[in-house]
Amino acid sequence: MTTVTPSPHDPPYLQGLNPPQREAVLTTEGPVLVLAGAGTGKTAALTARLAHLIATRRAYPSEILAVTFTNKAAREMRERVGRMIGPAVEGMPWLGTFHAIAAKMLRRHAELVGLQSNFTILDTDDQLRLMKQLIQAEGIDEKRWPARQLGGLIDQWKNKGLTPEEIGAGESEAYAHGSGQKLYAAYQARLREVNACDFGDLLLHVLTILKRHRDVLESYQQRFRYIMVDEYQDTNSSQYLWLRLLAQQRKNICCVGDDDQSIYSWRGAEVANILRFEKDFPGAKIVRLEQNYRSTPHILGAASGVIAENGNRLGKTLWTDIDVGEKVRVLGVWDGPEEARRVGDEIEGIERGGGSLDEVAILVRAQHQTREFEDRFIQIGLPYRIVGGFRFYERAEIRDALAYLRLINQPADDLAFERIVNIPKRGLGDKAVEKLHRLARAQAIPLTLAAAHILDTDELTPQARRSLGGFIGDLARWRDRAAQLPHAELARQILDESGYTAMLQAERTAESAGRLENLNELTRAMEEYETLGAFLEHVSLVMDNDAQAEERKVTIMTIHAAKGLEFDTVFLVGWEEGVFPSQRALDEGGLSALEEERRLAYVALTRARKACIVLHAANRRIYGQWTSSIPSRFVGELPPEHVDEESSMTGGASLWRANWSERADPFADAGRGTGRGPGWQRAQQGGQFSREPVRIVEARASAVSLGNRGRDDMTVGLRVFHQKFGYGTVAEIEGNKLEIDFETAGRKRVMDSFVNPA
Repeated sequence: MTTVTPSPHDPPYLQGLNPPQREAVLTTEGPVLVLAGAGTGKTAALTARLAHLIATRRAYPSEILAVTFTNKAAREMRERVGRMIGPAVEGMPWLGTFHAIAAKMLRRHAELVGLQSNFTILDTDDQLRLMKQLIQAEGIDEKRWPARQLGGLIDQWKNKGLTPEEIGAGESEAYAHGSGQKLYAAYQARLREVNACDFGDLLLHVLTILKRHRDVLESYQQRFRYIMVDEYQDTNSSQYLWLRLLAQQRKNICCVGDDDQSIYSWRGAEVANILRFEKDFPGAKIVRLEQNYRSTPHILGAASGVIAENGNRLGKTLWTDIDVGEKVRVLGVWDGPEEARRVGDEIEGIERGGGSLDEVAILVRAQHQTREFEDRFIQIGLPYRIVGGFRFYERAEIRDALAYLRLINQPADDLAFERIVNIPKRGLGDKAVEKLHRLARAQAIPLTLAAAHILDTDELTPQARRSLGGFIGDLARWRDRAAQLPHAELARQILDESGYTAMLQAERTAESAGRLENLNELTRAMEEYETLGAFLEHVSLVMDNDAQAEERKVTIMTIHAAKGLEFDTVFLVGWEEGVFPSQRALDEGGLSALEEERRLAYVALTRARKACIVLHAANRRIYGQWTSSIPSRFVGELPPEHVDEESSMTGGASLWRANWSERADPFADAGRGTGRGPGWQRAQQGGQFSREPVRIVEARASAVSLGNRGRDDMTVGLRVFHQKFGYGTVAEIEGNKLEIDFETAGRKRVMDSFVNPA
């Protein structure tokens, strides 16, 4: 048995490691799975193990395969090991990402899969262009069956390690009535003809070579004395099969990962890979890194309580010797705007107290949620950055929609015209647009007017003339409607009638679904402004908010993008059923999706070092209608001893727990619920799974319904009574929402149906 007792004679790379970390380093022979919880120092253990193998001459640097998921992680590992053992690390040709190492292997054996060693790796645009050619050659309507959808399907197959010959009829049906397999085969054949491959091919081709050419497989099995893999929980089937083949002879494979942080199934990651490690490698040593160096005990306790609800996990218990700190705060607010105001107020308080904005993060489940915070922070002058994506109004689909609106508001906006004259595709190519430009310059008129004039000439082809005429007619019709319709409704009609919505829907990808959500959020945001012009002016001011790069800023990002990062203070917003967990994810994936959403909650909580604030709103505006919502089930799973609750309305975790028993857990048989009782039956009858406390939802829905009609008896200055907040005076009225200065509770925003004249 390997000893882990520290010694004063330890080499530098072992100093400072705790006993489990040392065990992970010193257990060199045989299969080892290092279960590394969030913030437990897994990178320190991984790099020390690599240094140990080289320093003790168990292997030459060239005999170690060390695989990461990102170039950044590979660089960091190389630099750390270099500091530990010196220049020997430079002799590690097999330290890198999955794709980088696979590309190196493939160039050595390219002829075995019909390629030459100087093959080209295509980017996404080239792949889509090639797929469009194949789709057209088959006579398939590309508008109905977009190339991007085919590309996503082929990428899924490659992630699973499936060649065209291995695609069954059932899977092939997913595209163009069974044409998926045929097009996949044609795509692969065309790639070989042009001596190219895509990123999915790098692993798939190498996997094919290792399966079909025993001599090649055995040469690599002999070469690699030790194999090390970082973030093993994120491997897809193709990566898993590749690693298992290479490790079968020596079995000296060490995988580091955390099943509780497997959150990338939409990229093809299979959490089952890490869960079955012991089955794949009998007698494997399991080392658990459980001492957390990042978060306070309350934060860890809250995260552990949530993740414990998952049934499919290997299990570990995180602990820390950091001071106890403050409890996780759960804040219930009335609606989305109040959520943004509250977060802004809290952050300003942190800044006044000497805290750094660089150490504050807001984590959202979906990108469209950033808009409300961006608008609020612009209003109060709070600097922020969007990480892992564009700022809301900079996203391509938002810029496209705004271009349509700008052109309705200002027909002479040539930049807007240029942007959307051929989006969606109208058959108006660069030559047609250049002719418009020449005419506009010659007559000193806007492009829209030039377009109207050119329709009376033979300058364009008949098809281009018809398309342009339809577009100009649409603009005129929408401009007429602008005087009659609310501008948010006008925007929805433009997006639908222009074909833009249908274009995104046809892609049928997670990315396009997110872009549709962003457009829905855009039209919702428009409702807050009296005129289209006022809204566009607001957007211009927001877009002009380019503070100095070196300025300290609040970070806004999705939970997925936050994995691997940490901050002193983290705000987790939108923790409501349907938002988080995502209703779309649950509808598509059932129990497995719920467990991944819960792992996402665990990742979110464990990003916080000192303070974690969870917010949920009682109401959200969706498609112009106020919709009542309830706290996320994950709020109810936070252990009470680690939580402080605050709410501007009844509800929150305590409400959720109080009503938990009223409805059975529909996922009970596979998890930790109470059985298939009345709740399961109601969920089945309703066609969807739900855990909502029925009486709470119905009561709120009734209140919102009354409130949407408004009340004529409310006026500014009126004294009113609220059952929870007591007496107060109406300060502002916005539709059916009131700003009330309560005598004991301060200013609150409530719906008029919840108060009565005093």
